[in-house]
Amino acid sequence: RNTLRRLGSDLIIRQGKPEVILPTLATQTQAQAVYLHKAATTEEIAVETAVTNQIETLGLAAQTYWGATLYHPEKLPFSLGELPDVFTKFRKQVERECTIHDVFPSPKQLPSLPTGIEAGELPTLADWGLADPTPDDRAVLAFQGGETAGLTRLQHYIWDADCLKAYKQTRNGMLGADYSSKFSPWLALGCLSPRQIYEAIQAYEEERVKNDSTYWLIFELLWRDYFWFVCAKAGDRIFYPSGLRGLKIAWKQDWPRFDAWRNGKTGYPLVDANMQELAATGFMSNRGRQNVASFLTKNLGIDWRMGAEWFESLLVDYDVCSNWGNWNYTAGVGNDARGFRYFNILKQSKDYDPQGNYVKHWLPALRHLPADKVHSPWALQPVEQKRFNLRLGVDYPKPIVDLQKSGKANEKIYQAALEQLG
Repeated sequence: RNTLRRLGSDLIIRQGKPEVILPTLATQTQAQAVYLHKAATTEEIAVETAVTNQIETLGLAAQTYWGATLYHPEKLPFSLGELPDVFTKFRKQVERECTIHDVFPSPKQLPSLPTGIEAGELPTLADWGLADPTPDDRAVLAFQGGETAGLTRLQHYIWDADCLKAYKQTRNGMLGADYSSKFSPWLALGCLSPRQIYEAIQAYEEERVKNDSTYWLIFELLWRDYFWFVCAKAGDRIFYPSGLRGLKIAWKQDWPRFDAWRNGKTGYPLVDANMQELAATGFMSNRGRQNVASFLTKNLGIDWRMGAEWFESLLVDYDVCSNWGNWNYTAGVGNDARGFRYFNILKQSKDYDPQGNYVKHWLPALRHLPADKVHSPWALQPVEQKRFNLRLGVDYPKPIVDLQKSGKANEKIYQAALEQLG
């Protein structure tokens, strides 16, 4: 809105169904056409179709454009129906044969709103009878919406803090504002475009340094592209329990254990800390997401869709394609799945949080434990529990499942499904 106002225009804000509001505004403003972004998934396409149908009944043109990815689907070296089932094949082919469109320059000036059109105000939670959430000061970043905030983050991470040059080395962190770019909330909401980020990376490579880290951020954007194209190709199969692969696993819907997982009460500090961060802030590191998803599906054997839906309800950077695509992949039912691969939660905890700073940050009950004890509190002897002021089963839960036994049991279930698939 601020950007539009600086250009002489404004952002019109209305509440209601798009297929009702937009045709009304088109009539009121005497518009000649309506322009909108194309969607990739079923529910969003249904809204898009409803809008275009209503616009066209007015005798107006409804122009849809694809603008959410680095690469335009019409410029790919294959049709979406021929999209490779393996990400690496997709990546190598598009990097070799495709170009990324330049970002269109912003206009220097825009016409004002037509006479009689009120811009409207963005409603607050109070307008809906809700209280403002209390920010959690343990959060990695105080995310704020809007293009201005997104561009500020882009400027900070790439230029001011000069973090891009070490992205590949720091991206698996879990504490702090700058271990990763954290562009995802603004990408998910359209406040930043992937091509804006790509051009900023190119400029950084020309002016400062080009290395594995600068490429790796582009590599992550390519994964995002891939999931968008996968969703456009697969349709509703992305939401099936059998996933893109059609693998009919006997998933459990064990609500007591699911509640322990989503509330961060599993007895495994890495899982619990990440789930409590998600609940408190709406954000979780990529490393954390992979581990908690692996634990839910490969150790608990719980329906991966329950995890995907929980993420959908809480993530500040929720993107339907990235979320459901990644859950397909981690659950082993995606089209690029690599068999029954699961994370060794204890090893991951020690590797990526060696001093236990992250788990102590989110699990104060463990704050007195030394680094060699904090990742496996279940192993504490009674005398150690007393020394560290921690009562297992009272201050911190005992493990709800044995990692090795559960992994082996669920691998048998997975292999049986593979044999049935043929």
